[in-house]
Amino acid sequence: MTLDDPLLKLLLSTVLGSVIGWERFVDNKPAGLRTHTLVCLGATGFMVMAEHALSGTVTTGADVTRVMQGVITGIGFLGAGSIIQAAGSVRGLTSAATVWLVAAIGMAVGVGDTATALELTGIAIVVLRGFRWIEGAWNRRHPRHHESYRTKPPNEA
Repeated sequence: MTLDDPLLKLLLSTVLGSVIGWERFVDNKPAGLRTHTLVCLGATGFMVMAEHALSGTVTTGADVTRVMQGVITGIGFLGAGSIIQAAGSVRGLTSAATVWLVAAIGMAVGVGDTATALELTGIAIVVLRGFRWIEGAWNRRHPRHHESYRTKPPNEA
């Protein structure tokens, strides 16, 4: 299923970014509803603009993959800013990963690949919600491997 109308692409991108953002917001994560929605929308916007800018060009060497590369690089910097190291532990890796993922969702919508965008969103929700249950079950059965055990300073372990 493909999508051609730029406004519909932007609206779909807003909805899909909001789905991931809502999941992060509910868990009170640093990058939440607005961040994920805007990153997804922005990635779609860049792809839509690139397609318009490149339409009608004849073998000038310009292509939409260059825009994709720029979005990926830019989002990498944004994600890196959400990772915090403090007291021997690292926080924000999942937030950084979800920001990167919603950019991919936005780019998929931007090129009109709604099926991939919907699949990415669905799989992401399964990972974010379902894997939490798996981690909790593992930590209950193996308490020594639990995060709180690993984050204690060496002299308290």
